[in-house]
Amino acid sequence: MQNIEAIIFDLDGVIVDTARFHYQAWKRLAQELGFYFSLEQNERLKGVSRMESLELLFEFGELPLPSEEEKVRLATKKNDWYRENILKMTPNDLLPGVGKFLNELKEANYKLAIGSSSKNAGTILSRIGYDKFFDAVVDGTKITNSKPDPEVFLKAAEKLGMKPEKCVVFEDAHAGIEAAKRAKMRTVGVGSKQVLFDADIVVPDLKDINKKIIDELN
Repeated sequence: MQNIEAIIFDLDGVIVDTARFHYQAWKRLAQELGFYFSLEQNERLKGVSRMESLELLFEFGELPLPSEEEKVRLATKKNDWYRENILKMTPNDLLPGVGKFLNELKEANYKLAIGSSSKNAGTILSRIGYDKFFDAVVDGTKITNSKPDPEVFLKAAEKLGMKPEKCVVFEDAHAGIEAAKRAKMRTVGVGSKQVLFDADIVVPDLKDINKKIIDELN
């Protein structure tokens, strides 16, 4: 097994907690459509593209799928509500321990990338002051297929000039862990062991994590 030289981070739920903003926006849309959208159902949307999430929302509400034009209108409305919240973000929205861990990795000369399905990754990174920090950023604007397809992570490795076998992915979604495994990368699940059971290592958060976790994977 090759030593890890690059670390790819999902953004939402790993670097920042924008998951709550997504949930608030989808829940508001569900209310407009006439049904309740639960936190449990929201778990299924993590790491999934906006249009696929919308289709799942209709499935949860047991509603027939609308026309493509209407789907675009509803997805845009949801994204507008979501963007209202992320535009209020500051560096204080970085999750606990993340800044320290990222700086430690950079000082140890690891290549660092973001691999996110979000089309708002650039805005979020700019708001928290990390838009120039990562060696590569691959987000929803640069990919055709969302997780669990491995495209986002393979593109990040390519941008870093790294073989997939030399990369590890930090992810909070089951679909993201699956995508990383399909890319032949090692995985750290950030969150619940029940949800992220197939990750190589699972940690509750990055609060007390340091670069020793990479040594464990090596």
